[in-house]
Amino acid sequence: MKAELRADGVLHLSGYVNVTGKMSRPVITGKGQKVIEVIEERVFAKALARAKNIAMTKDHDAGTVLCETRAGTLKLKEDAIGLHVDSDIRDEQTIAEARAGKLKGWSFGMCNIVDNIEERADRLPLRTVKDFDLDHITLVVNKTPVYAATSIEIRADDKTNELEIRAAADDVIEFIGMNNTDKHNNAYHERYEKLKQGE
Repeated sequence: MKAELRADGVLHLSGYVNVTGKMSRPVITGKGQKVIEVIEERVFAKALARAKNIAMTKDHDAGTVLCETRAGTLKLKEDAIGLHVDSDIRDEQTIAEARAGKLKGWSFGMCNIVDNIEERADRLPLRTVKDFDLDHITLVVNKTPVYAATSIEIRADDKTNELEIRAAADDVIEFIGMNNTDKHNNAYHERYEKLKQGE
């Protein structure tokens, strides 16, 4: 994640919410099964094409919306690496948390999941996620951004849907203030280059 405090006081956050085509650490599905998970390429792109609006919350709190796609303050796209985000945040508390180094990473919520689970001998089953609806993305501040899952029941159109929450692990935060825009975090850029090369 790259955090840049601009001269107009806006906090610009960018980075990857999730890398597609990569095996996760062990996660728990909405049905309570422990699996290794892979999100297929183009799944995020399809979800974004269907979505009317995606909000960025903080710590999965629907009452704390930091920015959203319909307002133009949140831009999401899937590229060759995964789901990339560019966002502009004016929330003073979040800006203070960024200055204090409290931002831990990204997470996202998905529902209406289409998947395939392959049983494997002596290993955890492999869950391939083929489609879903992207419910939201979130900025992780007070929770631990470990690639894990939580099952939550929500109401939508009088139907009960499962919402699974995912978080990226081992994120590296690069904060650029107004006076140090030329500074770079080598670890972040090394990881980024490796992801681009498919390592």
